Amino acid sequence: MPVGVPPKGGPLGRSRSRLSASGLTTFLRCPRQWFLSRKVGLSSPSSIGQITGLVIEDAFCRVLMNRPGPMESLDDLRSWAYDLCKTEAEKAWNEGQDAWNARLWKRQDSDWSTVEVDDFEQKICNGIDLFLDEVRACFQQNGGPYIETYRSGGIPFNVPSPAWGEVPQFPVPEKVQSLKARDWTIEHPFVWQSKNEAIHWNEAWEIARPWFKDPRVHQPQRMFHPDGWAAGELDLVLRWDGKIRLIDIKSGHSGSAFAESLQHQLRFYAWLWSRTNEQGTVEKMQGWYLSSKERIDYCAPSEKELTLMDEEFFQINQQMREMGEGASILPAEGSNEIGNHRQACSGEAAGCSWCGVSLENLNSAGPMNDTTRQTMIDGFEIQPPCLPFSSIPSRVDVAGDLIAQWGPLPNHFNEPVLGAMLKAGEATIAVEEAEPGAYPNLHESEETNVVIRNALPGVWRDQPRLYVDAESEILPQSETEIPGTRIGLLRTRANVEGMVLSIRQQKGKRLDGRPWSMLAFHLWDGSHVVEVVAFGSAISERLLKLEPGEKIRLIGAELGWRAGLVQLRIDVRKTRVELPGPSFA
Repeated sequence: MPVGVPPKGGPLGRSRSRLSASGLTTFLRCPRQWFLSRKVGLSSPSSIGQITGLVIEDAFCRVLMNRPGPMESLDDLRSWAYDLCKTEAEKAWNEGQDAWNARLWKRQDSDWSTVEVDDFEQKICNGIDLFLDEVRACFQQNGGPYIETYRSGGIPFNVPSPAWGEVPQFPVPEKVQSLKARDWTIEHPFVWQSKNEAIHWNEAWEIARPWFKDPRVHQPQRMFHPDGWAAGELDLVLRWDGKIRLIDIKSGHSGSAFAESLQHQLRFYAWLWSRTNEQGTVEKMQGWYLSSKERIDYCAPSEKELTLMDEEFFQINQQMREMGEGASILPAEGSNEIGNHRQACSGEAAGCSWCGVSLENLNSAGPMNDTTRQTMIDGFEIQPPCLPFSSIPSRVDVAGDLIAQWGPLPNHFNEPVLGAMLKAGEATIAVEEAEPGAYPNLHESEETNVVIRNALPGVWRDQPRLYVDAESEILPQSETEIPGTRIGLLRTRANVEGMVLSIRQQKGKRLDGRPWSMLAFHLWDGSHVVEVVAFGSAISERLLKLEPGEKIRLIGAELGWRAGLVQLRIDVRKTRVELPGPSFA
């Protein structure tokens, strides 16, 4: 099916350790780019192109959602659709402007006033022209194999193509309040012709309509690998003729620097479809370029190739999981060692920015403003009571009795994770997966007197916590030496200072529709970089005004972890935020 139930996932619906199409293509271009941008989360200033691509694709899909009335010809259908394109282009332009204004860090050479709504309209119309080729083919084949199913009120697919007037399909409907009570109908419902009549043009549009992400659905609309380590989000799935074709939409043209990644992206989707879907085999893959109105065809992988991909993608995902520990070194000390995420890259691959920054090229490389660049050149010194990021302890060994198990229950990201309780003397501490699926065997220990090795110390809601991942082990005390680290002596907070390298804000809805918000920025202490996050009420107006190049000090930041890397969290009650002033120069 085009979508599945999220096996593990929270507001973002994904783990940083989960393999995705975009993550795969980034990794294949440059492993260090993947490491810094995806695992560390270090961002670059937003560009207008990042926004226009998203809003144009959404607008194109909203046009496809419409259901035409009787049409005499394909030209009539095209004129009707073009009118919708004009309306949706204006809406997309306004959405893009709002999204651009909301970005906290933007490219200095970008100005939304340069964006033309006519360009939006032309690209959406080009997309409609590509779709109308399918409509024409459907009409010429008298609706294909499913026309009578539709006319009799049936739906030939487990997940129907979304349309205005039809009830949306939520992957987890039980989490949606008042789903059945809502009125999803429109004033003019679609009317099918009688059995065995010649097909009409509006029927050809309705039958040819592909599956795509329903704009009314706030939940993740992705395919999830049965074992949870891979996920993918399709753009379009054509299936009207009984053949499965996967389509990826690009707002640009086939000559862009990222174009060579498309075949890897579609290859991944075809593999994931085969491992999650029982309704049809992918027979073709295509890229639709809206700027140039191009349709680029790719052959679908054979069954033998799909089997080889099982191992290929699993090994890539394992490499991703093993990259990095604790705080991440920046800038890199050397360059040009191909495939080494610790070494600076050449900067030639599409999307490379921070990954090309090394000690040798600070004067030129990277997405830095003048203030940031000069500070990185001059260096940065840590003042007491702060300590360098490299001193934050990453792994500890703790002994005790496993006295309870719980979960999956939501963590601080509202992601369902497994947990347990460890008791040592009079003290108890929660043990939790570092992220969904990080330690799926947590509940399988048959021993109660255990040693937990390589756990990550942290804190949640002012209580110490141990996080476990693939590097952690739970062993019987009888088989190992009892470690000396005591629960009461675990370090759970850190005093840090540094320069802001990047900043971004994310908002969304949980599976149940409730909103969430997160602010993330990255601090550099002169040699290493870590991510700092704030949730909900901890996001102050001053934090939202932070800019790259500013210095900031955090006293009592919560120690946490994400994919094995340090992630400091701002506690609105216990973390003091200091900005340059009398006490902090």
